[in-house]
Amino acid sequence: MDDQYKSLTGTSFENNILFIGQYACPPNYFYRGNNVRNNYVIHYILDGEGTFSSANHPAVTLKKGDLFLLPKGVPCFYQADGQDPWKYFWIGLSGTKIKTMLNGSALGKQRYLRQVQNSQFFASLHQLFITLQKPSSLANDILVEALNYQMFYHLVTEYPAKGSHANTKAQQSLQLANYYLKENYQDSNCTIEDLCHHLNISRSYLYSLFKTQMNISPQKYLTHLRMTDAQQQLRNTDDPIQIISRRVGYKDEFTFSKAFKRYSGFSPKMYRQNQPY
Repeated sequence: MDDQYKSLTGTSFENNILFIGQYACPPNYFYRGNNVRNNYVIHYILDGEGTFSSANHPAVTLKKGDLFLLPKGVPCFYQADGQDPWKYFWIGLSGTKIKTMLNGSALGKQRYLRQVQNSQFFASLHQLFITLQKPSSLANDILVEALNYQMFYHLVTEYPAKGSHANTKAQQSLQLANYYLKENYQDSNCTIEDLCHHLNISRSYLYSLFKTQMNISPQKYLTHLRMTDAQQQLRNTDDPIQIISRRVGYKDEFTFSKAFKRYSGFSPKMYRQNQPY
């Protein structure tokens, strides 16, 4: 892949790869598009050097083997060197877990890492980039998802954020909340109030945890779990909508249908009819 860009279609709500690219920059080249991104973009420098800066962080000179991050919603500027311009590849990411995983690493804090080429993190990142260039298939899609999480695992273990243990209690509460909702969303008695009682935390604290770490409210996350399960059942089964509504935590078909239309833009019946066969 040489000076190319590829947009990807992913469906992961928590950790999704949007696009990849590679570019050999001309001297003094800088990105002229919107310097505030709606997603996260990791750049690895394959050759040459350049300058990178982001809001509230000093400008740094980076070179072959270094890596920098364009965080979501943060103004950034990066420019190739005039004598030895850099060549890099990038991977664009989105999802509710990206911010949490990045913040657990030094990359999330300082927005660049130096000389990562011999790390397990880079090995996973590079293999992920290569795999993403291949045509989509079931096996390849599974490998992409595995490599994606493996990459972040090595990132937070090899390059942990300083003081990353300070928020251990909050992280544990968030993990328990996630686990509880995933295990119980099919029960119509599973509510956010019930979850707060189960964890012995306030609703406002739970809301703050979800919004800060996952950029979504607990209620919307619970709805997402129920709706994605319902969509899968509507696509893959001929079961009555009334049965599906009860399986995903709704006491009656009418309430489920209203919630499903708000979420997807279609009634359950129309959603099922519009699926390709």
